[in-house]
Amino acid sequence: MDWKKVSIYTTEEGLDLVGYKLSEIGITQYELVEDAAATQKILDETAAYWDYVDAESVLAARRPCVRVYLTDNAVGEEQLCALRGAVAELKAADGLDLGSLEVEVERVRDEDWANNWKRFYKPMEIGRRLLVKPSWEELEAPTDRLVLQMDPGMVFGTGTHETTQMCLEFLDAHVRPGMRVLDLGCGSGILAIAALLLGAKSAVGVDIDKNAADVCYNNADDNGIERSRCEFRTGNVLDDHGFVGSLGTGYDLVAANIVAGVIVPLTPLVPRFLRPDGLYIVSGIIDERAGEGEEALAKRGVAGEQRRERKDWVAICARKKV
Repeated sequence: MDWKKVSIYTTEEGLDLVGYKLSEIGITQYELVEDAAATQKILDETAAYWDYVDAESVLAARRPCVRVYLTDNAVGEEQLCALRGAVAELKAADGLDLGSLEVEVERVRDEDWANNWKRFYKPMEIGRRLLVKPSWEELEAPTDRLVLQMDPGMVFGTGTHETTQMCLEFLDAHVRPGMRVLDLGCGSGILAIAALLLGAKSAVGVDIDKNAADVCYNNADDNGIERSRCEFRTGNVLDDHGFVGSLGTGYDLVAANIVAGVIVPLTPLVPRFLRPDGLYIVSGIIDERAGEGEEALAKRGVAGEQRRERKDWVAICARKKV
């Protein structure tokens, strides 16, 4: 299958807002491309975590944009129409410096999409115990960390985004041997697989993307995870009550790295999945909606215990009251 690479050009300040607007119309998988100055700053700050990066290639012709990949078929065309409508709404907003909001569409062959970004995805240490690396990279030196190999394929989830990193840090701090874990919006399976590597007994991952399950199982195989310990399923927990019931109850930990627009309506379901005193790790909340997310948790008897903030994103580790 071929793809449409859609770039929405904006300002550095407008990146998160444009991304959030896409999330509201159901496009939750997107890439934030920062300008050269911001990218150089990130490279400088994270230099210790990169084995190698070709800075000249990374920084060349960087214009801030939000980039998505849509299937080159009727479904993708429908999403593109919705995207254009969302951008038109942003253009009509007053008092915001969002730049041109030019929408650029380019058709990309399947193999090109899958390989272009690999130049910039390198190993990184996260938390006290994890090292995340792409499956095609070899480590230059031995490590005593747990190595999590990821190949996101056509599903995003590499560990490079702040929201994912904060989730992984919470997992690193809280996963204990024998835990049962549920990952809502599992994407590439990175959180579920990380939990299993950290000692969880079993993990179930759920995503509405039909490509996700196959990608997750492949990543589990790459990490030596027995399939008897993991299950990845396609379904919509917000709309399909039968599917929700089939996921079971009594999980020690539930993780959801999505967006506030999904997390808020999702939160009422979470207590039924958790055992008393179970943990709910939630990320992907833009800071402007963090209060709304925390209020939704409190109303359902899931109290926030820890909070992390990175750039404009917030992650919360909450506990179900006994």
